[in-house]
Amino acid sequence: MITILKRAEHGLETIQEIVPGCWINVVDPGPDEIARLQANVDAPADFVTYPLDLDERARTEKDNGATLIILRVPHFQGAAADVPYTTVPLGIILTDKLIVTVCKAENGIMRDLIGGRVKNLSTAKRNRFVLYLLLGTANAYLSDLREINKAVDALEDRLQHAQRNEQLMALLKVQKSLVYFTTALKSNELVLQRLQRSRLFEMYPEDEDLLEDALTETQQAIEMTNISSSILSQMMDAFASIISNNLNVVMKFLASITILLSIPTIVTGLYGMNVSLPGQDAGYAFLMVLGIAFGISLIIAVIFWKRDWF
Repeated sequence: MITILKRAEHGLETIQEIVPGCWINVVDPGPDEIARLQANVDAPADFVTYPLDLDERARTEKDNGATLIILRVPHFQGAAADVPYTTVPLGIILTDKLIVTVCKAENGIMRDLIGGRVKNLSTAKRNRFVLYLLLGTANAYLSDLREINKAVDALEDRLQHAQRNEQLMALLKVQKSLVYFTTALKSNELVLQRLQRSRLFEMYPEDEDLLEDALTETQQAIEMTNISSSILSQMMDAFASIISNNLNVVMKFLASITILLSIPTIVTGLYGMNVSLPGQDAGYAFLMVLGIAFGISLIIAVIFWKRDWF
């Protein structure tokens, strides 16, 4: 899908034709849309297709006066997915006349820009636009990391009484997401540092400050990811032991109940033998057998209780 936007009096508006100073937002384009872009954008044809490769790494490239910046941006696949939070490449193509963003999946960063979350966003100021994208990417990682931490806290409460592996598998999914985040954030940091060294954004002091903010937020996200990953790893080890201990407690309780129930069976089995037994002719023989059986069971139950075997 191709959406063409341009700055208007009251924000961004959608237009039908590609004009100088516009922003072309491309999400999962088909072959015809890719051909249209390659024909109308003054940039190498590969610049359009590189970001559509889900394994593409974050980097920058220049060719024929056009600049390609590829970032790894967060993407939420759903709580039921094998990896709820993953990353996808976002390509930013800068030419002398326009900006093109290419991504395989729709993401919240583009929605925020289109929805007017950024004040005074101008598609004609291409460098400033790129900086807002970089800053929005870092903030998106921080937002998703907060959601991951909330999910981990909820799983922690459920794990305290867990006896199965379902909660541990849910934590494993979260840990996979953090691995993807760590890799993507480190590569994004390298891209930002390279842009800082290239002095592309030193024309205006505000642009330089925005780049510094984006780099700071990215580094903060890296620290948060490392901390969350370390805590999660230790938590998984701890709760694996807790689940094993909970299972041992259940097995100990069942073993104690089995012993208590076996005592009446043994006593009644002895008095059920077809031989002469003490008190077999008394009228209270049945009550006597029951009393002996339950008396022994009660004594053993008290011993188990004092030793905390229940």
